[in-house]
Amino acid sequence: MNNDIFNLNNLPERKIKPRQGGITMVMDKGLSLRQVEDFLETTASYVDIVKLGFGTSFVTSKLEDKLALYKSAGIPVYFGGTLFEAYVVRNQFDDYLRLLDKMNITHAEVSDGSIEVNHEQKCDWIRKLSKNFTVLSEVGSKDAEKIIPPYEWIEQMELELEAGAWKVIGEARETGTVGIFRNSGEVRSGLVAEIIRKIPIDSVIWEAPQKSQQVWFIQLYGSNVNLGNIAPSEVLPLETIRLGLRGDSFDFFLK
Repeated sequence: MNNDIFNLNNLPERKIKPRQGGITMVMDKGLSLRQVEDFLETTASYVDIVKLGFGTSFVTSKLEDKLALYKSAGIPVYFGGTLFEAYVVRNQFDDYLRLLDKMNITHAEVSDGSIEVNHEQKCDWIRKLSKNFTVLSEVGSKDAEKIIPPYEWIEQMELELEAGAWKVIGEARETGTVGIFRNSGEVRSGLVAEIIRKIPIDSVIWEAPQKSQQVWFIQLYGSNVNLGNIAPSEVLPLETIRLGLRGDSFDFFLK
């Protein structure tokens, strides 16, 4: 941040990295090494964690070089939950553990958005992974027709945090049209309010790829709400929303 140059007052206080709140999780869906270098040059100080979306890591050339670039910037990387599901649905959980070790990955996502699995089994995977990795667990289905009632969201989040998850993720896909959102992209505000009443807000990362969704969360829950599935090109625009330096949030933080 360049406020030592601009000297602008009445800005909201952003938490400093490494932080538990105000996290920006970026989805990398196939950036090249050169694109990662450019991305990090301009945004590294605003990015807390990067997800290699769904199964893109499987088809990414020079994967180890890409991981090394992010590591050199001090940004943890994890494989998308769909890749995890692809392993466990084939009964290859141990192979997935070996993959994480081989790639020197420190964070792991556990999800069940594309598979049907007993919730106790999901929590067992979290418990096993959390012994050696920082676990993010995703709650919600990728199926737009599957509506999970608020009490189930809350119960699953509570149990997954108890099992060892560092953060729970509110599912929305990269489109922002399922899970915590309606298929129009509108926030299921009642669901979010119910979750917030029971789950500490710093424990949740809300997938919010659309600008209107980011604005909604920041207006209600402040500049240090955790947001995920942010496109690389939207990191700096999101930071301006967090600071009230964009028309959409201009008057959020003025005293």
